[in-house]
Amino acid sequence: MNPTLQQDLKDIENILEKVKKQGIDFLNNIDIVPTSTNNSITTDRNLNNSGLGAVAALEEFNQRLAPLMVSQAGPRYWGFVTGGVTPASIVGDWLTTIYDPNAQATNAQGGVSALIEIETINLLLQLLDLPKSFLGGFVTGATMSNFTSLAVARQWYGKQIGQDFAKNGISVPVNILVATPHSSSVKCLSMLGIGSQNFTRIKTIEGNREAIDIADLEQSIIRLNGQPFILISSAGTVNTADFDDFVAITKLKEKYNFWWHIDAAFGGFAACSPKYKNFVNGWENADSITVDCHKWLNVPYESAFYLIKEEHKNDQVETFQNSNAPYLGDPLENFSYLNFLPENSRRLKALPVWFSLLAYGKQGFQDIVENSVAMALQLESFITQNKNFELLAPTRLNNVCFTLAGDHNQEKVNLFLTHLNDKGNVFMTPTVYQNCKGVRASFVNWRTTDKDVKIAIADLEATLLEYI
Repeated sequence: MNPTLQQDLKDIENILEKVKKQGIDFLNNIDIVPTSTNNSITTDRNLNNSGLGAVAALEEFNQRLAPLMVSQAGPRYWGFVTGGVTPASIVGDWLTTIYDPNAQATNAQGGVSALIEIETINLLLQLLDLPKSFLGGFVTGATMSNFTSLAVARQWYGKQIGQDFAKNGISVPVNILVATPHSSSVKCLSMLGIGSQNFTRIKTIEGNREAIDIADLEQSIIRLNGQPFILISSAGTVNTADFDDFVAITKLKEKYNFWWHIDAAFGGFAACSPKYKNFVNGWENADSITVDCHKWLNVPYESAFYLIKEEHKNDQVETFQNSNAPYLGDPLENFSYLNFLPENSRRLKALPVWFSLLAYGKQGFQDIVENSVAMALQLESFITQNKNFELLAPTRLNNVCFTLAGDHNQEKVNLFLTHLNDKGNVFMTPTVYQNCKGVRASFVNWRTTDKDVKIAIADLEATLLEYI
């Protein structure tokens, strides 16, 4: 054994104790760790020959890199719909690293990891009140969840016209209908060979909405004259957390032949709350759904899952099966996730979710969702009462989208936000909504309280005085 590795093995308890202490110190102080930094490092470090060992490497990390780490998992990081990490999810994540299984096969010889994943999907279906007719699995994030779902949708589409796209490639244009797609869905169309510009844009509902205009959708369907198509709909748009009308789409699905995909990356968790569950009424009738756990479920990156109706199992296997690996057996009889997902080798992403669900249950996540919305409404109340700001859209769920009041301040919005974020107490992201430059704050972190909202409001007021 390499002598440096051998020494680390002997010293493993001390090494992990140092990391544990550092982790506890960071988490105990995360509310005062800056949310942004302007510092940087040079990245041309030379690789030494014999290695430093884990302790010395940790020391260098603490000197050079740790000071640049910001509190993305903290209570006032409101950009990119970023959750935090709950104590239970940390347990699951650490154990995933320690056991380090490859989450694929369900047979006993392959270990229990895939069974944990299947059980976790079952628990998530209960949390979201979705039927067991959905099969699911874990991927890295919403992009790969959308990719997995739309890849199966692409195969389904081909079969509607007598083509096998997985084997022979796309031979004809694929009809895609969207209204306000997330950029990751458009990216997936590019990766799937469909084309990032090859979709039909459906109108949105009038009255400051991002949701699909159902009447225009049906007219677009009629113009297809019976051709199959894929509909990408939203459960929580990125700017204003708007939801498409899933009950109305269900009625269309009874009349027309199409694959219905819902991007519910964060908005799907509205189902956890009796107050907001109405937003997702009817979503159980979709063919596929994307949900992102490292958002509102507050588990570490990378964790998202797809849900695809069991009736499409053959399409899914045709899309992803390892057909050149006969030792794996029949992919339908000998279940392995490598025949249902893009990746062959995968981390056990399900375990942090499994721990979280068992630790906090339905009530825990209902409380997180409802608290997040309450905090968003507190910020919205400040925005609407301050003459220097303007709300760009009503706060329907957990995203607050606003701007500086007055057209003359449009060119100042991005600079204002830069100065606000530079203070390091709160982080928000720039956006453009209906051709207007704005600011978006997204509330999903389990730690956020009204104290954090007050800190953010104080910084908003101070930045106004300093720069506007």
